[in-house]
Amino acid sequence: MSGERYTKDHEYVRLEGEIAVVGVTDYAQTQLGDIVFIELPEPGARLDKGGQLATIESVKAASEVYSPISGEVVAANDALDDEPASVNEDPLGKGWLAKLRIADAAELEGLMDEDAYRAFVESL
Repeated sequence: MSGERYTKDHEYVRLEGEIAVVGVTDYAQTQLGDIVFIELPEPGARLDKGGQLATIESVKAASEVYSPISGEVVAANDALDDEPASVNEDPLGKGWLAKLRIADAAELEGLMDEDAYRAFVESL
């Protein structure tokens, strides 16, 4: 798998070796507006695919972020405690939310690639 994979809820997964980096897409951060607070999972937490990964609060609303895959949280982006707007500025870079040790790599196959996600967003 190369590049990111995406969900219909606008989360992304990017593999870095055996670790999956998870966050929200540029489309999601645009819809949320200015992000002011993010509640992240604790390292060691086990997440199921579709389970709550984080909560993002913006000037518009609070939104749940769901885990696109199952796995164990190996890191949370603690820099977002002081700089939650990093998600607005660079959602696929410094605005990542958590890193997971993948429990079932087959779950990645059910996610959209970049072209499919782009087409999905354009259909909204």
